[in-house]
Amino acid sequence: MGRNYKIGVIKGDGIGPEIVDEAIKVLDALSANMGFNLEYTEMLMGGAAIDETGVPLPQETIQGVKSCDAVLFGAIGGPKWDNLERHLRPESGLLSLRKEMGTFANLRPAIVYDELVNASTLKPDVVRGVDIMVVRELTGGIYFGQPRELLEDRAYNTMVYTREEVVRIAKVAFEIAMKRDKRICSVDKANVLEVSQFWRETVIEVSKDYPKVELTHMYVDNAAMQLIRNPKQFDVILTGNIFGDILSDAASMLSGSIGLLPSASTGAGVGLYEPIHGSAPDIAGQGIANPLATISSASMMLRYALGEDAAADKIDKAIKKSLAKGYRTGDLGAYDAREICSCSEIGDIIANYVSK
Repeated sequence: MGRNYKIGVIKGDGIGPEIVDEAIKVLDALSANMGFNLEYTEMLMGGAAIDETGVPLPQETIQGVKSCDAVLFGAIGGPKWDNLERHLRPESGLLSLRKEMGTFANLRPAIVYDELVNASTLKPDVVRGVDIMVVRELTGGIYFGQPRELLEDRAYNTMVYTREEVVRIAKVAFEIAMKRDKRICSVDKANVLEVSQFWRETVIEVSKDYPKVELTHMYVDNAAMQLIRNPKQFDVILTGNIFGDILSDAASMLSGSIGLLPSASTGAGVGLYEPIHGSAPDIAGQGIANPLATISSASMMLRYALGEDAAADKIDKAIKKSLAKGYRTGDLGAYDAREICSCSEIGDIIANYVSK
């Protein structure tokens, strides 16, 4: 009997429905001969939820995701809802959902495909072969530190980490490293911040349970420089919330296109898998959106939420094959394109590859 998984689907706004549909197309073509079955439940969040229910995150969605094995998400937001109060905007729904799901680990791969090496703003010999995973702590640190205060002549935020918070994110990074090249660079500012000294000491303690993984340390300012100078030196980067926010965005641009890059927010409960790009309302409904980041997010879902590594490998190989054959959406048309394809056509091509 095949393995059965419940997948929550939040298509969202703008190009969200288009790109999620292509990811589901690929997943269905794959699961048909990989011994598992995916049962989808559509849920509302963002602008679509506001239009239908008046709130960006309905209670039905909160309850629904908790009964799923994973959630595949497209994108939310758009100018239609920009004038609403902050707590009623689409983005507040995503922040609330992450909190409800307990997603404390943000996984952001940065991969440079050989076929698109010229899309990067860096020299090809610098970025060719880059394959980095940034593991960012998502719910602690300075963004959530207490106390915090804004006064007339001063303001302050406190950067706080507990041992439990550091241990759990470090374990996520080490487990991921075990599936990759078994190297972690922990990024901090231990030369000037006590909280970073604590971070470093705690990560070293966790590393004792993973003797096969090589652990190194780097100050965040040097790490930012090294990402540009020699990004291939990194395998897994482990870091806190504010440093990870900055470094993951910097790493994402090594590829030259945010239309290629997936992400995952995971934790103690259900994980959320989504492309890093936005809803792009200006091109919604035109069939020209690039679905590769969402299809890659579906691959991450298979690997990290469902443990279906072989299926994830098939998607990753299919994406590389489609790029090697010269199939491009319009945003990548300037880079060795043999054929400019629609969003749906790219989904068809990859679905065909994974079904074989």
